[in-house]
Amino acid sequence: MWPTLWAHYSQYKPSYGDVEMEYVIDPDQNHYQLLTIGWDKYERIHGTVLYIDIKDGKIWIQHNGTEEDIANTLAEMGVPKEDIVLAFHAPYKRHLTGFATGLP
Repeated sequence: MWPTLWAHYSQYKPSYGDVEMEYVIDPDQNHYQLLTIGWDKYERIHGTVLYIDIKDGKIWIQHNGTEEDIANTLAEMGVPKEDIVLAFHAPYKRHLTGFATGLP
C-alpha cells in the first residue's frame, strides 16, 4: 500500500518554478513525508506536503497539504477509520471527525 500511495503523490508537480516532489520514508521509525524542494525564480521552495506517522498501530496524519482527502483515500483502500488519526486536529476535536482520536 505505502509504495503505491507515495508513488502516486510524488507524481504531482507544482505549476510554478523548478520544483520537485521528494518522498522520505523511514520505515524503522515509522515516518513518511512528501516534500517540495527547488526554486521559483529567486525564491527557495522547501516544505512538507504530506506527513504521516505510524504510532501504536494507527496511521497519524500529521499534515496534509494536498488537495485530496488522504484519510478517506486510506479508508477506501481498506484501512479502518478507527486506525486513522487526523493529528492536525486538536485532540479535543478529533471525536467529531469520524476517525480515531488517538487518545487513550
